[in-house]
Amino acid sequence: MQLGTRWNAGAQPPAAVPRTLWDTIAQVETLSLNAGDPPPRWTLTWLEGRPIAELDTGVIVTTDASGAAVVQHDPEDDFA
Repeated sequence: MQLGTRWNAGAQPPAAVPRTLWDTIAQVETLSLNAGDPPPRWTLTWLEGRPIAELDTGVIVTTDASGAAVVQHDPEDDFA
């Protein structure tokens, strides 16, 4: 695994985040951000050449085998 970068939800993703993930990240943020709460943070890592952007809430945005963005939930988090 290669460590990437971290950024606050609601901010523009850093250049290291592939553009193919940006729209899906924005959609997740629309559902995840609550006014008045501090924004959760994203962590970008790479596994076997694929980007993995994980929000502190347990939502994961990655790519499938064809390169399309997909949303998953970390099974170890209580996010439902």
